[in-house]
Amino acid sequence: MAPCPKLVLLFSGKRKSGKDFVAEEIQSRLGLDVCTILRLSGPLKEQYAKEHGLDFQRLLDATDYKELYREDMIRWGEERRQSNPGFFCRIVVEGVTQPIWIVSDTRRSSDVEWFRDVYGDLVQIVRVIATEETRRRRNWVFVEGIDDAESECGLDQGISYDWVITNDGDQLSLDAQLEKLLQFIQTKL
Repeated sequence: MAPCPKLVLLFSGKRKSGKDFVAEEIQSRLGLDVCTILRLSGPLKEQYAKEHGLDFQRLLDATDYKELYREDMIRWGEERRQSNPGFFCRIVVEGVTQPIWIVSDTRRSSDVEWFRDVYGDLVQIVRVIATEETRRRRNWVFVEGIDDAESECGLDQGISYDWVITNDGDQLSLDAQLEKLLQFIQTKL
């Protein structure tokens, strides 16, 4: 049985929109004892590394090593999800004790469905957006087969977001948006 949080925030957004940055900002303001960041890509990359004899730690960082395997890793992960949609979701929540969970890399409707099925009204969906110009400044370059695949586009439509955070590099604007979200989070503690 999966543990029961007080709030689950499912973050989605395009590559280089700053999902991890925003998640880490929230976690730093709430504290490690209150908030944890869960990454669905963690168990995916770990299992992929085991099955393919690769360096798991290097797949976690933002280097070219990960980029060499990204397309095949996406294909492999899709195959796993097709046979068991909650496979990576179930793994990532095991043993978590903090009351606030941020899933920083929600990418597919099956991820959202699994969390909603298991945690119901405790789930809030957060979209982090940034302009293409901002993403390019963060070294994003469109890659066919990645940026037009479900792993990047699966939540572009058909999802009603509870929160939309614009992360274009304006710290004052970001702080104001995060303050509203943090006030909401405090009501759940």
